Amino acid sequence: MSGEDLKDGILMAAVGNRLATSARFLDHHDTNRIVMEYLEHEGFIETACEFRAEPEVVSAVSPESAAKWSAIRGAIQSGSIREAIRLVNQSHPELLASDRYLHFHLQQLHLIELIRAKKIGEALDFAQTELAETVESNPIVLDEMERTLALLVYENPQHSPFANRLGLGYRLQVASELNAAILKLEHLDQSSPAMINILKLILWAQTGLDGNNVQYRKMTDLATATIEHQ
Repeated sequence: MSGEDLKDGILMAAVGNRLATSARFLDHHDTNRIVMEYLEHEGFIETACEFRAEPEVVSAVSPESAAKWSAIRGAIQSGSIREAIRLVNQSHPELLASDRYLHFHLQQLHLIELIRAKKIGEALDFAQTELAETVESNPIVLDEMERTLALLVYENPQHSPFANRLGLGYRLQVASELNAAILKLEHLDQSSPAMINILKLILWAQTGLDGNNVQYRKMTDLATATIEHQ
């Protein structure tokens, strides 16, 4: 056996051992738990409710909380940010008062929706009356605010360097941040779901194998678990 073969073998063994350690006690029940944990953490409550119908699936989120969060997430996804804020204040009145950074993100998202609708005057007025004080007292958010206001410079902000803020992905990002805060408030928080750790482990393993030019069947799409054919 050559030195390179030995090196590849040691690396493959290390990867295999780490994966095996993670999956050693992973049965059907554990798999369902991991999936449910991920759905709840990321705020896919409607999907989680459907998944709850599966045998032996247990959810830490009550149906009442699931219904409330579904309404909040729906409002954010549709761009009705003020309605989302109203619903949050109704169900968790202390949350936004205690988490000013989260509150800023929701307000900033409302500003983005005004810019998307080309309500420039209303957007500037909202920025001055609702966000200026927050930015002045918290320099950390200044850069974020500047990037958002930069959208006003472009006649077609969808084609600007900051166009990602106008996409659905940005709404979902804020929704996930809000969901994590609600779970933490309700003492249901998992700072890093097991599924996220498994995906990180796969990426770690593939990076190590690629770096050592080891031939293997690579997972090319984590979202669909697609593995390339050799």
